[in-house]
Amino acid sequence: MTAAAEGKAYDPGKVIAPGATIGVLGGGQLGRMLALAGRAMGYRFVTLDPTPDAPCGQVADRQIVAAYHDVAAARQLAEQADVITYEFENVDAGVTSLLMAESYVPQGSRLLYTTQHRLREKRAIEAAGVKVAPYAEIGSVEELRQAVQRFGTPCVLKTATGGYDGKGQWVIRSQEEIEAAYAELSKAGTELVLEQFIRFAKEISVIAARSPQGEAKAFPVAENVHVNNILHLSIVPARAADEVLREAETMALRIAKALDVIGLIAVEMFLTADGELYVNELAPRPHNSGHYTMEACRTSQFEQHVRAICNLPLGDPGLLTPVVMVNVLGEHVQPLLDWIVRPESEQVPGVTAKVHLYGKQEAKKGRKMGHVNLLSNSPEQALRWIEASTIWDAKHE
Repeated sequence: MTAAAEGKAYDPGKVIAPGATIGVLGGGQLGRMLALAGRAMGYRFVTLDPTPDAPCGQVADRQIVAAYHDVAAARQLAEQADVITYEFENVDAGVTSLLMAESYVPQGSRLLYTTQHRLREKRAIEAAGVKVAPYAEIGSVEELRQAVQRFGTPCVLKTATGGYDGKGQWVIRSQEEIEAAYAELSKAGTELVLEQFIRFAKEISVIAARSPQGEAKAFPVAENVHVNNILHLSIVPARAADEVLREAETMALRIAKALDVIGLIAVEMFLTADGELYVNELAPRPHNSGHYTMEACRTSQFEQHVRAICNLPLGDPGLLTPVVMVNVLGEHVQPLLDWIVRPESEQVPGVTAKVHLYGKQEAKKGRKMGHVNLLSNSPEQALRWIEASTIWDAKHE
């Protein structure tokens, strides 16, 4: 049976060999690192992004400067690319349909449709046999009041679409906040979902890859620390029991298969003190918490994504060295640059720092400008390096 007959966007027998052109919808840092990995493998790249000289455009063969909903620009991308991928979830539905009709988009639109909407995503995760935090769809203040009464406080009200890095959500800590929370988030014009607050011991994530042939592999579990709802650092290997880490990888692979993922899917989870795992959310693309793979794994998440969408054999995701990835926000750029030129920059023996900057023009506070992978004998060594460098002291301001 053909892929079309099965209703699939991909062809299990189709291989996109090096030398072909990969189109990237989105020109940010994920596209940039994807293109850098793919160019090393022999692929060419064209990207579509509205910002001139976008991070991906700086390293691609060509950038189409246009809005994401620009159908004519999407058609140009389709004409120039042998295969198309995306670096963010909120892709215009009309553009997705055009690209699938006029080019090859093995990731398809079904996964986007699912992960663009928190309620659909949660139902899909549950259908895969994986636990999520108890939740309720909210359509009125009265429904919110009843759900808060059921879940207790604190609990988290979120918009069903559009939220990221803490946006589009409100932690309700008392009954008095219910009306204000509903009034504020309902302005988004989308459904709302209330989640029971999980008192987690750690936040972790697993990135899984799957190809059209059905081959699937998971990267080692990352332990994630957030500051002001933005990922601050990822610690690998995650500091948890071996059986918990194995279960987290198994859950991610189960979701990848159930959702018919092609490419990468990042699965973010809560780990409770008694070892229970709950999936928090999904991202069908390379992910910030997977940047550690660039030097610390036998295959990076970006090379793996290229391999998966092109239907090449997947690479070995094994960990070569303990690592801590730390994000560089706008307020950290100058301290990092000052550190780079200091002769005493290696603050802690046994730690090697690999700096990645994304080529963004303006260093705004809170904006992701780059990251540093700290390779070391142990995560504790790398964490000491972060403290000794003083680069990230600005996170407390």
